[in-house]
Amino acid sequence: MRIAVIGAGQFGRKHIAAVRNDPACELVAVAEPAGGDYGVPCYADYAVMLDQEKPQAAIIATSNALHVPVALACVERGIPALVEKPVADTVEAAHRLVSAAERTGVAILVGHHRRHNPIIERAREIVQGGRIGRLAAVAILWLLQKPADYFETAWRREAGGGPLLINLIHDVDDLRHVCGEIAEVRAITANTVRGHPVEDSAAVAFRFANGAIGTATVCDAAPAPWSWELTSAENLAYPPQEENCYFFSGTEGSLALPGMELWSYGAQKGWYAPLRRESVSVAKADPQARQLEHFRRVVLLHEAPRCGAADAARTLAVVQAIHEAARTGRPVVLQ
Repeated sequence: MRIAVIGAGQFGRKHIAAVRNDPACELVAVAEPAGGDYGVPCYADYAVMLDQEKPQAAIIATSNALHVPVALACVERGIPALVEKPVADTVEAAHRLVSAAERTGVAILVGHHRRHNPIIERAREIVQGGRIGRLAAVAILWLLQKPADYFETAWRREAGGGPLLINLIHDVDDLRHVCGEIAEVRAITANTVRGHPVEDSAAVAFRFANGAIGTATVCDAAPAPWSWELTSAENLAYPPQEENCYFFSGTEGSLALPGMELWSYGAQKGWYAPLRRESVSVAKADPQARQLEHFRRVVLLHEAPRCGAADAARTLAVVQAIHEAARTGRPVVLQ
């Protein structure tokens, strides 16, 4: 499959490597205004590249604000696209892409790659299959320390560049995928550690449509091991830690991720009874590679997108609601 990559920053380079490593794919061109040597034609203008190279599919890894304009250019040309998360910089922009994709029938897959992680897939089966009973409460931790040079890039110090939109959006999507839709959020944010205009810490409360409740504790300024990045071993650029950061509790048991520890009682139940711990086995696989395999099948119309534009827009809406709840001090109900 002839694939072009638009945007060759940190995420774009990962996609370039993934395409090169997949024998069923061919990297035909890269669009990157800053230029570069990628062993294929490199264009400063993505529209010119699309018209001249006519790829079968495109991967969009530009800055967030360009996701929708570039994706619309692909849709207009009938080229299916994999758009990095977040699908857009605003929910309104996301809906423009949703409308265009629905009108034309051109497939859009959004890069919430954790949906392709076998750990998340198995957790979804356990929670939605009733293995832990009726879901009651969820807790996630996202606590780590970003290095000082991370913030040398100016937009990471400004609104939209903080851990809620850049990082927690992954965890929000995981919650929606595993637990179901989020109906209401409440939030408090702070920027007191670094003093940047954007948040460095947050406390978020969720109410799910199924009646369960949940929390997320966020800080990107604390030396700590409790985040998906540091515990899942998805990306070995982060030294892996043998800790858990997601906790799903139901009326019959609890599940901790990514360690896949299942806790429950035997015949005797209650806090005086001994808890038993079961390790759930999960095969390891690279979610980025699996996402690319899925994208190929989406382009060939063999599968529907696991995370389409409308689905990703709902994840973005939750993050936007978190910001609104923190700003107003009021709960925000999602439609």
